[in-house]
Amino acid sequence: MVPIQKLRKTKPYSLTQPTLETLAIIAYRQPVTKAEIELVRGVDCGGVLRTLLEKKLIAIKGRKEVIGRPFLYATTSRFLEVFGLENLSSLPSIEEIKQLKDSDIPLFEQDSQ
Repeated sequence: MVPIQKLRKTKPYSLTQPTLETLAIIAYRQPVTKAEIELVRGVDCGGVLRTLLEKKLIAIKGRKEVIGRPFLYATTSRFLEVFGLENLSSLPSIEEIKQLKDSDIPLFEQDSQ
């Protein structure tokens, strides 16, 4: 068990919508390249990837064996810890997500800082 004092000292993650979208793509398609992420999102994700790397939610897991040998990104154990998952199979399936009603989706308040 984690002492309450330690929990109070930890700052909760503040993740933007683009960051969450990118993180979801990586979680469900890992290992994945930057170009593959950008193909899904339709926009450049270099800054978002840097942020996720700094927060240690993703890591570079190698290089893809294609021309240019781009980095392969995957989630880390820190990702599992932050989102309260035991392993990647704990992620909801795409079908489970599609079946959610809008009222079932938790709302996150934005910081007013």
